[in-house]
Amino acid sequence: MNNVNGSDLREIVRVLVRNLGLLERNEACCSGVTLTQCHAIVEIGRSEEINLNSLAELLNLNKSTMSRAIDNLVKQNLVIREVHTENRRYIRILLTEKGYEIYKQIEKSMEGYYSNIISLVSGDKKDQVLESLQILVDIVKTNKFIDLKGE
Repeated sequence: MNNVNGSDLREIVRVLVRNLGLLERNEACCSGVTLTQCHAIVEIGRSEEINLNSLAELLNLNKSTMSRAIDNLVKQNLVIREVHTENRRYIRILLTEKGYEIYKQIEKSMEGYYSNIISLVSGDKKDQVLESLQILVDIVKTNKFIDLKGE
């Protein structure tokens, strides 16, 4: 496979995303919220509290998009914005009790989904699959400057 190129990677990733159902399953796994809101809930739940800038950076979204998503989650009583007691300019974003329940549902659903997938990989290849995916994640994360036009 020394002749692998960008088209090969793109095709594999495209088919992987499609077949994992990430485009179609968001309603089923995200408990009635949008995919962006779903990702936000998961990241807030995992960090317990976060600010808007950190959340936007973590999800690789601009602040205005993230702010709209959080506004909608506030309206749905899933998150709260809270002024930090020691730094009034720092707005903490936390899950409400209802938001935390949805976070737990999402985590349980996705854990089961991905456990089923990895269980189908032969035992001696599981580490290889995870290592290869981690390499791609690290490259993409550290090279956000790559021109999408491929120039």
